[in-house]
Amino acid sequence: MLIPIPTSAFAAILPLILGSAALPTAADKPAAFFLAGDSTTAVQSTGGGGWGNGFLNTTLQSGATGKNYGHNGATTVSFREGGDWATVLSAVKNAKADYTPYVTIQFGHNDQKTDKNISVAQYSANLAQFVADVRDAGGNPILVTPLSRRQYDSAGKIKENLAEQRTATLAVAKDTGALAVDLNRASTDYLNAIGSADAYTYNLNADDYTHLNEAGSVVFGNMVAWLMDESADADVLSQWTVANAEYVQDFKNGVYISP
Repeated sequence: MLIPIPTSAFAAILPLILGSAALPTAADKPAAFFLAGDSTTAVQSTGGGGWGNGFLNTTLQSGATGKNYGHNGATTVSFREGGDWATVLSAVKNAKADYTPYVTIQFGHNDQKTDKNISVAQYSANLAQFVADVRDAGGNPILVTPLSRRQYDSAGKIKENLAEQRTATLAVAKDTGALAVDLNRASTDYLNAIGSADAYTYNLNADDYTHLNEAGSVVFGNMVAWLMDESADADVLSQWTVANAEYVQDFKNGVYISP
């Protein structure tokens, strides 16, 4: 059941947007955002937590709705094999009579682990199939590059250990004509700007540099909305999701947002 949700770095950071012709026009039905991904999208819990609920709970407006289907530990393989993907597609089909469905797709954190045995080529193929499936179901896919980990090197800069997955995601967007939001680049730049001490205040637990607490979810959920609002399709997407204006200025200026 869809439950309506109330509304709510640097100037050079812009998402890579491709295939905007496939998106609906401004006159269409309210948006329904279905979030597919791993624990860096998922609801906050003892085992994970991402940007998803912050996005849904603080940025939607004008009758837009959504649901977070992020799954802790998920890969592009397990999300399909475990039945989560079928659930997302069913939600798209059920919503499209009353809403314009969008599906955000963000994976990579677990796909890159050696014990998962998922090559970058397979990861890319799986993302491309997700895009095709969403379109077949009547929805609009949005590929999201993976949220940066808050892991710093000895020089105080973020370790860009998801670079391959970022590049692959953007390449799939280009090849399929899908819309893409470059959260990895934006989050990396913001975390570099604010430094490790402030970045760690977003940790789910003191020593968890991957998952977000509730405050971090709001910050990075608003970052996703900002990137959508700054896209070539802002005339459509900004009707339904709008980032906090003060947060936007802080993203652009690299200013720490306190929980």
